This record gives sequence, structure tokens and C-alpha cells, in this order.
Amino acid sequence: MRIFRSVNGIPADARRAVAAVGNFDGVHLGHRVVIATARRLARERALPSAVLTFEPHPRALFRPEDPPFRLTPFRLKAMLLAELGIDQMFVPRFHRGFAQITAEQFVGDVLARGLGLAHVVCGADFVFGKGRQGDVALLRRVAAQHAMAVTVVEPVSDGGTVYSSTVIRQKLEAGDPLGAMRLMGRPFEVIGRVRRGEQIGRKLGFPTANIDHAGHLAPATGVYAVRVALADARGEPARWIDGVANFGRRPTVGGMRLMLEAHLFDFSGELYGRRLRLRLIDYLRPERRFDGLDALEAQIAEDARHARRVLAPGDASQPGGASLASGAQREKVAP
Repeated sequence: MRIFRSVNGIPADARRAVAAVGNFDGVHLGHRVVIATARRLARERALPSAVLTFEPHPRALFRPEDPPFRLTPFRLKAMLLAELGIDQMFVPRFHRGFAQITAEQFVGDVLARGLGLAHVVCGADFVFGKGRQGDVALLRRVAAQHAMAVTVVEPVSDGGTVYSSTVIRQKLEAGDPLGAMRLMGRPFEVIGRVRRGEQIGRKLGFPTANIDHAGHLAPATGVYAVRVALADARGEPARWIDGVANFGRRPTVGGMRLMLEAHLFDFSGELYGRRLRLRLIDYLRPERRFDGLDALEAQIAEDARHARRVLAPGDASQPGGASLASGAQREKVAP
């Protein structure tokens, strides 16, 4: 998948694309319908398929004091879109000057003249332009002036809940990764490099990888059954390894800042500096303070046994069984 970081200088073979337009934070099942529609229309017309999104997320620009809220930072979003078979990704830098572009200018100058799109696909609630004054009605009207087609996809639900990034965030913050997974169509995941920690887990017999989670939404603190992917190089097959992780402040050892630490089952090897992709599969328990390291070690051992049961392959009653790939299964990833 090719990535273009500007709306200017787009090469001829990348123009005339069918592009899904939106923030697509989470790339959830609702987003995937919009993206799949763009990909299908592109195939039917023998045109490139594309996604147009923005970096940084507009909310980060206008509300910088907010805590991290993103379900899919840029790197992870690009990986997911590539896995969905999108040919190219347009990611213009979103800044205050860009935010002052009127809705009409956005359609004419950015979509039509800048990117040279042949067809725009968006959700029914898509708004754009200065003050969010543009809507799908304006998009259709101005796009027609530039011979640019528009397809609007109506909201999609699971029969009760409309697929929504906001609802997914709420479920993760409430300690419900399974509920989030049902709306996302995949587990919530964090991608980050392994940093050196205090090696307390190693002293307790459970070495952990301290994963940099900066830029991601913070889920509920506590212990999770997880799967972790390691890749040797971009595009090479990666092995998904079962494990148990703690996200929290580690009150037993006087920790203060939020940390994401994962213990990988039956794994030995150097992880420092490696970029890992960690999926939250199920929530096991809240984080709590223990009366000393012996009690903490005993609880970690129990958490590991619990996580192994949850992630055991072939048990359809478990979230790690029939519904998800086992730790031995390989998947194409590019951390």
C-alpha cells in the first residue's frame, strides 16, 4: 500500500481513485463497510482503491489537553488498511490552516483538484470543512460540479448497537475487551516498542516486556489475557504468542505511572527495542495491591493459569478458542 502525506504532487497513476473518506479511528466493522464499498467500486471500475484520513486526528489538535483516546494510531491504522487490501492511503497533515478550509474548498481543492478522486465513499454522518459545516448533501452538490461521484453508506449495527468508536472506547475503559471486539471485528491492540523496566517480573520468575503504549487509548487497569506478535522484518510472517499482561501502576511495588507489561508464555529471547503488537483478548481481574512480593508472585502464577485457559485453542466457549487464532497460528503483519 502506498502512502501519500500531502494533497499536492499526487502522481498520475494514483489519481482517479475511489476513496473512503473519514477518520476511521478503530477501523471497526462500521468503518469496514465504508472501506469495503470503496474497494468494491474501485475493482468494478478498474481504479485504485484508497482511504483519505488525517494526521494528527482533529480532536488532538483542538483538544490537546484530552488524555490519549485513539484506538488506532497512524502506524496501526496503516497496517490494518493494508491488510484490508487498500491500494493507497492519503494522509495530509491536519493543522489549523487546514482546519480553516471551507467545505466547498475541501471538495474542490482537496478531493477533486488535489487528489484527483473519481469517486468518494463516506458514512452518512460525515461532516467536514471549517466549523464542520459540510455534510453529505453539500458533498454531493459540489462533487457533481467536478464530475466526481459520491456514495453514502448508511450506519451499520449488530442488530442493536450501531458500530461506533465512542462505544468501543467506553467498553474498553469499562474493562470489556470482548464487547469492544464484537464491534471492532478484531481485538483491540497496542503497538509499541519494548522498553527497559525494573525487571521485577524477572525476579519473580515471570519476565515481562514493558511495551510503550503512548498515543493509545488507556483501557481499564487490570490483568488481561493477551496475544502478542513479533515480526523479524516488515512484511514477514509473525508468530502470535499467548500471554498475560498487566496494565496499571503496580501498587505493590510503589509504581506511579501507567505501564503495560506482558509475560509471553513459553518464550525465550531478547525483546528490548523490538516493536510488538499486543492484542487484549479478555479481562481477568482489576489491578490491586498485595501484601508483599510472595503474594504478588502467587497471584501472577494464578493469572497465567487463568489466561492459558481463556486462550486455549479449540474451545468454542472461550474467547480464545474458536473465535480467534491460536498462539501457533501465523499471520502477515508489519509492526
